[in-house]
Amino acid sequence: MGRDVEQGAFSREDRVRYRQKVRRCLDVFALMLDDFGFDADRPMTGLEIELNLIDAAAEPAMRNDQILADIADPLFQTELGQFNLELNASPRLIEGGGFADYEQDLRSSLSRADERAAKSDATIMMVGILPTLTERHLVADNLSTNERYRVLNDQIVGARGEDIELDINGVERLRTHTDSIAPEAACTSLQFHLQVAPDSFADYWNASQAIAGVQVAVGANSPFLYGRQLWAETRIALFQQATDTRPDELKAQGVRPRVWFGERWITSIFDLFEENVRYFPPLLPICEEEDPVEVLHAGGVPKLGELRLHNGTVYRWNRPVYDIMNDRPHLRVENRVLPAGPTVVDMLANAAFYFGLARGLAESDRPIWSQLTFSSAEENFHAAARRGIEAVLHWPRLGDVPVTRLVLDTLLPVAAQGLDRFGVAPAERDRLLGVIEGRCRTGRNGAVWQTETVWTAERSRGLDREAALHHMVQRYAELQRGNEPVHTWPVD
Repeated sequence: MGRDVEQGAFSREDRVRYRQKVRRCLDVFALMLDDFGFDADRPMTGLEIELNLIDAAAEPAMRNDQILADIADPLFQTELGQFNLELNASPRLIEGGGFADYEQDLRSSLSRADERAAKSDATIMMVGILPTLTERHLVADNLSTNERYRVLNDQIVGARGEDIELDINGVERLRTHTDSIAPEAACTSLQFHLQVAPDSFADYWNASQAIAGVQVAVGANSPFLYGRQLWAETRIALFQQATDTRPDELKAQGVRPRVWFGERWITSIFDLFEENVRYFPPLLPICEEEDPVEVLHAGGVPKLGELRLHNGTVYRWNRPVYDIMNDRPHLRVENRVLPAGPTVVDMLANAAFYFGLARGLAESDRPIWSQLTFSSAEENFHAAARRGIEAVLHWPRLGDVPVTRLVLDTLLPVAAQGLDRFGVAPAERDRLLGVIEGRCRTGRNGAVWQTETVWTAERSRGLDREAALHHMVQRYAELQRGNEPVHTWPVD
């Protein structure tokens, strides 16, 4: 939900009117899918990176307002916590040297932002969960000052009607309660956007769902929360629990969570928007003046504001997006499964692997979703979040297979073919997919490096867990600036 919100109290009439507007938007969207001209000639891509701010002691720095003012760049935006920022890269094609352009722009933007952050005694860090966060940091008072976050917090907590329980059982166990959605701010992600045509959207979304577990296993970078080692990608469990509007009784009745993997393969993007309207009550019933029917009949492009706002409060790991650019509507798959970091080159390797693999599978003669059950895809996703690069996943014709072998033997060639279809320069293709190969051959991603470094600090240096985590974060921040892939980082 990227829009500003001023209204905080909603009446019954607001909710009734909003529900009617959402359904009206859904009807118009169905008409548009039948015969409207969507922009899909040359598919653009996009990247969003959620960032952490730390001080010299590796503690979270609650200073995003001042730092954003100093950065003064519209590509940087506020995020949920005062120790968060978000960087939105300019959309572009990835053909030719598109990935190299991404890398140059991201490194340049981050370097400038880091210089500005230094004025506030802060440093930017890209990681799935900042390991030095504690419960005292993740409280409502540390939410960003933008009013939309307070309103969203009030609506989620109000819908639940009781404190939010966090219960994550991994290598160690965390059980605690919170009275706000502030723990969600710990989840800093890397999000990919891929523009697709209406008639191929289902193929790309299904392919994205099928490979979500593989992405998480290879890219895991969130092993610590509140001083405990939990899952390789703890962010998955934390995000789902920290935004759960359901008390135990509704969970027992099978009510869907707002952070949702889904429950079936789809045949159209309409399936996803229709599910949103059917299953999820509105959190932010804010209506706009536009009548989408009138706009459509007048030959215009409806904004479908209510439908888009509602979609922004259903947190699918692969989210459908309807948007308008240069007065033309388009559709995107927003891939949200990965954590931020560790480096720009690591994130672009993750991007190349996702874009290439999604296209390779979406355009295959025999779709992967015709061979893999949806429940198996979801089980793979959660197994990967727990075990990371050590996960064993289920794959058609291979059965249960270590994810590293699956990637090396089966999926990297598919990703390479997909990148070739995008027209990616062979040198860029090989360089970035080589990073994924390197992780799989060494068995080391961000999560593995973090845990190995903490263990070494505890056992060899005699540090307690808190001191070991601070040491690791400081070392991580140093190595991150070098932009060498994480599988090459020393453990010391």
